[in-house]
Amino acid sequence: MAKKSKARKTATGKGAKKASAKRAAPKARARVKPVPEGQEGATPYICCKDAARALDFYKAAFNAKEVMRMGGPDGKVGHAEFKIGKASVMMSDEFPAYGSLSPETVGGSPVMLYVYVKDVDSFVKQAVEAGASIETEVADQFYGDRGGKLKDPFGHVWWFASRKENLTPRELKKRAEKMHAAG
Repeated sequence: MAKKSKARKTATGKGAKKASAKRAAPKARARVKPVPEGQEGATPYICCKDAARALDFYKAAFNAKEVMRMGGPDGKVGHAEFKIGKASVMMSDEFPAYGSLSPETVGGSPVMLYVYVKDVDSFVKQAVEAGASIETEVADQFYGDRGGKLKDPFGHVWWFASRKENLTPRELKKRAEKMHAAG
């Protein structure tokens, strides 16, 4: 049985123009989502006096994964992003001319970042070993989480928790009333 040879066809006329246009057309860009994947909720944006050192701390203390970093003037971090698990955080160095000040400069932070982790006890132990200080010891909370509050060396306050039980709104209300009545 003889093999069939595949003859190369050359397009002429309208077909050739269409084929040529398809090859020459630029690749279509992916549809831009107005809300980026992983940024569906509020994304905290923190400011540190030494953002490069802070990023190193968050990697060591919180197992943070640096997503990106852009330089700024004078070797500062103009913008950076990191993740702790699936939680996204944005940050930069201080830029007083733009009103971007750190907790160290303003005398503390009125904001606390709340992040769920798989094992809060070992997570907090690692963070303290890396230089975080405990503000509230890890303990079981009335609302079903086990968690504790830390302050990082840059003045930011974090609450890390692991969910221990799911409560209905009714159960939660009952526990809250009991806690407030006792204390």
